[in-house]
Amino acid sequence: MNRRVLWSINLVVLLLLLVSITVSYRYLFPSKSLMLSCSSELFDTPYVKSDDGRHYLLVDIMAKSQQAQINYRYFNLDGSSAGTIRMQGKLLDYDEQAERFNFSVYTKEESDHNQVEEMPRHMQYLSYISSFNLDSKGMHNLSIELLDFDQHRDYAVVLFQPSNTVCGCRLVH
Repeated sequence: MNRRVLWSINLVVLLLLLVSITVSYRYLFPSKSLMLSCSSELFDTPYVKSDDGRHYLLVDIMAKSQQAQINYRYFNLDGSSAGTIRMQGKLLDYDEQAERFNFSVYTKEESDHNQVEEMPRHMQYLSYISSFNLDSKGMHNLSIELLDFDQHRDYAVVLFQPSNTVCGCRLVH
């Protein structure tokens, strides 16, 4: 009987030790994660006098550990869809000094469009440059730089490269 009690105590101590090591490891080496819901109003040219050159862009970024998904959704002023681009890849690193997340995209899906001319110019450019990089290099690198960040208000202003787009973002927890 004493042997069973001793084994039970050892098992409980071992279990507590494993739990404390797991918690300590996750505290000391947290995985980088990023969830943002961003928006921006796009203007194709400063010379457009009609609403034809204006669109809205919504970008959702989800990155956890090494996996990343970036969804670009474009809308016309009336709220109808103007197209989507979904990218999947991985979060390469986070440069703390530059406050920049660096991504490598290896797959991309685009919504079907009848005429390229009707797509927002930002979408045309993003589609072109990402397809060019994916076709020639097998990957498309992009970065998201934090220009302004307020964690208490769950708000950030970010710069997307290479598209050179500034968006206001809501931090998603």
